[in-house]
Amino acid sequence: MSDEFEVAVIGGGIAGLSAALTSARLGRSTAILAGGLIGGQLVSINVIEGIPGFPDGVPGYDLCPMSQEQADAAGAKFIMAECESIAPDGDRLRLANSAGEIVAKGVVVATGTALAKLGVPGEERLFGKGVSECASCDAPLLRGKAAVVVGGGDSGMQEALTLAEHLSKVIIVERGEALTGQASYRQRVTGNPKIEIRYKTIVTEIIGDEVVSAVRIKDLGSRAESDLAASGVFACTGLLPNNALVRELVPLDRTGRLRVDAAMRTPIRGVCAAGNVRQASPHRASGAMGDGAGAAIAIDRYLATGEWRESG
Repeated sequence: MSDEFEVAVIGGGIAGLSAALTSARLGRSTAILAGGLIGGQLVSINVIEGIPGFPDGVPGYDLCPMSQEQADAAGAKFIMAECESIAPDGDRLRLANSAGEIVAKGVVVATGTALAKLGVPGEERLFGKGVSECASCDAPLLRGKAAVVVGGGDSGMQEALTLAEHLSKVIIVERGEALTGQASYRQRVTGNPKIEIRYKTIVTEIIGDEVVSAVRIKDLGSRAESDLAASGVFACTGLLPNNALVRELVPLDRTGRLRVDAAMRTPIRGVCAAGNVRQASPHRASGAMGDGAGAAIAIDRYLATGEWRESG
């Protein structure tokens, strides 16, 4: 026997939480398949900036539980299980998960992204032994040491600034000729005496026996290689969409993200996408929150009118 809902949300990150909150507040019976961790990648971010109402920023480990509490209070049902499959069934969709199965008339896919790997020798072997995906988690363990951050976008600069609060030195390795993230981050990074930036440089190997001891880098201009002493490595070179669940169901763009229109509707009737997994995402927490709300509103209108305009 399947539990039936008007709306199902897949993903417990901020986009999914926003969708579940909005849908429940619109009076729709709503389930959110949140997986095992509420908040997704945002939980590990020390300070999320640009969120209205939080002029000094807000920790991800505060924002996400607050959003969960709001969605729960509004009536959304949280299912702490991963969605394993989604399949059309007439005018509804069936979502299998480790706790059973639910059926919904509309679905918001908010499965987010995963950090891209560097794909260099030593990365997998030393993961958890200096190779990390969470500066706020591991910076205290590296206190007084040096670390390398790969990538000069928003994520890389955020990680570098968090690490600089604890470490003696942070080196950003950027393959381009400039940092690519927000101006506010660039100003703080370039003004921090603990942070050094190596432009036009890539990492070719992570070195260490039991733990990370150094990082081998290559200058893309001279092609010369050298080793940087470091106890930690944090890769922030890109985000890969978590699309495995829907790649056979929903059309994707060339980056593997779900195609949507301005209302977050995919070309598949009753299915919206929100957050970093949808095409042209701004990759901002505030943007993901807006996506989630917009997707929930689009599905509410679909359920009320039966109309669905496909994206181009």
